[in-house]
Amino acid sequence: MKYKELKYLWAYIIPAVLLGVLAIRGWMSFGGLVVAFVVIPILELMLPGTKENMDAEAEEAELRKPIFDLLLYLNVPIVLGFVGWYLYLVAYVPLSSYEYWGITLSMGVFLGAIGINVAHELGHRKTWYEQVMASLLLLPNLYMHFTIEHNNGHHVNIATKEDPASARFNEWIYVFWLRSIIFTYISAWKIEAKRLRQAGKSPIHYTNRLIWLQLIEIGYLGAIGWFLGLAVMLAAISIAIGGFLMLESVNYIEHYGLNRRKLPSGRYERVQPWHSWNSNHSIGRIVLYELTRHSDHHFKASRKYQILRHYDESPQLPYGYPMSVILALFPPLWFWLMNPRVKEVEEKLALLPMH
Repeated sequence: MKYKELKYLWAYIIPAVLLGVLAIRGWMSFGGLVVAFVVIPILELMLPGTKENMDAEAEEAELRKPIFDLLLYLNVPIVLGFVGWYLYLVAYVPLSSYEYWGITLSMGVFLGAIGINVAHELGHRKTWYEQVMASLLLLPNLYMHFTIEHNNGHHVNIATKEDPASARFNEWIYVFWLRSIIFTYISAWKIEAKRLRQAGKSPIHYTNRLIWLQLIEIGYLGAIGWFLGLAVMLAAISIAIGGFLMLESVNYIEHYGLNRRKLPSGRYERVQPWHSWNSNHSIGRIVLYELTRHSDHHFKASRKYQILRHYDESPQLPYGYPMSVILALFPPLWFWLMNPRVKEVEEKLALLPMH
């Protein structure tokens, strides 16, 4: 096995840290936050990124190797196992306030960085079992509607005002959180209703996927509340909020201020590599399964993570994803850093023909 396969084992550093958080607790309780938002940003500042792409032959070879899929699949039992362990600790082990909030925040980071991120990758796959795995990873995040809206809404409407998950110029991240969370959920219901109407069915039909997904989430929380108590159910909701706020924070930095132009026909131009912010920082690329090569993901959503490409035309974030999220939490600082870059991208796009 070569380095190209082995390097993604470093993505398991986040589960390894959470293992320490749940097993040791005490001084280790906030370990997830420290690694995600202190250690990784420092490493990304020290280590250079790379713009290197594979040639077509190498891409075909990588796609034939099952190790890349296996590394994703193993996250399913890890995520579900850690959620069960967390709920057990909250229910039966005396925890100080420091430990409770530490492991809760660390779990939220883990569910966003690993749970939703891997679900995002698997949710773009076509096989039924990968779709099931994506749903299982989204369940503890209470975000099972994500795949429906992301695949059929966000990827269609990216970098337009019709997309709730694309952050607007000068929009504070805290406003974006509310707007994206609420309208992404509404959009998912609209997408599913449209699908059913096109099939000649009522939106309130037993084949409505969102109805079943909502019942599963309600059943999940109800079972926790019934068997472990209300306090544990509230803890489960807390880690879910942490998980989907991580997702929405990443959405914010990935598309901040970028806009697709309208064609004379009134339709938007096709999605291009310059409609998403990219990051080639090596650590973030590995631990997030190449999510940071986001421009290529939107340019060709079916491309698997191990062969995502860099485009010179893609606008680049000045820092990796974790550091960018930290900066976004301070809107004046974020605007000072990013607004000139957005305007620079707009000036370059104005010179390009529309597709």
